[in-house]
Amino acid sequence: MPILDANTTAQLKTYLGNLRRPIELVASLDGSPKSAEMRSLVEEVAAQSDLVTARFDGDDARRPSFAIRGDEGRAEAVFAGLPMGHEFTSLILALLHVGGHPPKEDAELLDAVRALEGEFVFESFFSLTCQNCPDVVQALNIIAALNPHVRHVAIDGALYQDEVERRQVMAVPAVYLNGEPFGQGRMDLAQIMAKLDTGAVARAAEKIAAKDAFDVLVIGGGPAGAAAAIYAARKGIRTGVVAERFGGQVLDTLGIENFISVQHTEGPKLAAQLEQHVKEYDVDIMNLQEAVRLIPGGTTGLHEVKLKSGASVRGKTVILSTGARWRQMGVPGEEEYRNKGVAYCPHCDGPLFKGKRVAVIGGGNSGVEAAIDLAGLVTHVTLIEFDSELRADAVLQKKLRSLPNVTIITSALTTEVLGNGERVVGLRYRDRGSDDEHVVELEGIFVQIGLIPNTEWLDGAIALSNRGEIEVDARAATSQPGIFAAGDVTTVPYKQIVIAMGQGSTAALSAFDHLIRSEG
Repeated sequence: MPILDANTTAQLKTYLGNLRRPIELVASLDGSPKSAEMRSLVEEVAAQSDLVTARFDGDDARRPSFAIRGDEGRAEAVFAGLPMGHEFTSLILALLHVGGHPPKEDAELLDAVRALEGEFVFESFFSLTCQNCPDVVQALNIIAALNPHVRHVAIDGALYQDEVERRQVMAVPAVYLNGEPFGQGRMDLAQIMAKLDTGAVARAAEKIAAKDAFDVLVIGGGPAGAAAAIYAARKGIRTGVVAERFGGQVLDTLGIENFISVQHTEGPKLAAQLEQHVKEYDVDIMNLQEAVRLIPGGTTGLHEVKLKSGASVRGKTVILSTGARWRQMGVPGEEEYRNKGVAYCPHCDGPLFKGKRVAVIGGGNSGVEAAIDLAGLVTHVTLIEFDSELRADAVLQKKLRSLPNVTIITSALTTEVLGNGERVVGLRYRDRGSDDEHVVELEGIFVQIGLIPNTEWLDGAIALSNRGEIEVDARAATSQPGIFAAGDVTTVPYKQIVIAMGQGSTAALSAFDHLIRSEG
């Protein structure tokens, strides 16, 4: 049976028309059903272009797997697993890049990739339900395609569970370099190269420090920051964006079904579209930069933002849109066992816990949705909620209660994550009614208890609420003249993408109005 449908096959044939040189697919297979599927996939891909050939005599120890080789065998990207779902795009791009089609990345960054010296063997563990994994896989494949001293193997953690257990991989994406841990979580090409090229941060800081003051300086690259940048740039004023990672928390969101006029999209896709839209305007994007201090300029001076890299950037007006992050439980053992059983993304890391026992902390919509999804993968789910009843929508609660392998515990306070020094083995909670303590034996804990605003760096610079949110008025103005704020980082209720975008637009228009009045 074909792996690819007719429409996908036709699209693949069109993409492969961009190949500039021959490539070879070398499969290492055994007698398993997954190997049979991989053989079919490799044959179907090879049939779509005269520049693609296939062999099935590979000697890779991981079976099934297949290598994409080009440039006389020097460029090599390997998939140990079937790259479907989120990773099918990774397959297409690997074929194109090994085949000589140039990646859509900054030319200076690609030159740095080609200039890397040494021998590098990258291994990345992914899951087919992880929305952050393709960014990592694609970035490493680009490095392998452009530099003959680099080899990259992308490994499906659900298929190679024995290796996952042996190497204690408990969160994806997880990257190893020459057998040693290199990175965890979403990384793009620039972030990976910054870790490999130790001088990259200093060079970027030097460039930023030399920039003139912006009319509007946006701090944060999520939906609010992107909207603010677009609205400001359309006014024809000098606009800059400082972002720790462009896209913000949207990158960690799987399905989006309430973005008006778009029936369904996914976080990474929307983030890429936001960045592309911003880049259509004359906006100076300073990515991979973390703001660490705000120095307001008062009513007439320039506002200054100091960055972790050591550089400073200034603006006549500033829009703060640094968003929020997952709230942690703050209990003993949580940080120690983070990515060793304590996880925050059920879509990414759920497949690694197949057949195991897990807990979900939090009874809101996110927690209940996570428990429902995990129940289809794991042996048992224990949902623990602090309040006396779940807070999720009734339809979600009904679905959850219908599942036979779910236990719901309310009025419970998680007090400790238990581990054996290497991984999670359980959790301790206190019954808030009786004060009795209980231990739940399990292998994974998924924390889903809301968000905390990214405002620690603003303490003392502007007014914050008792929850740490930036206080704003109806015009998105903060307590400091010329400084505005938008999105999940503010006191505006309902943390939604569409609301953040609207507020970002409001902040930009208010900043423009401030500039006109102060300079007029």
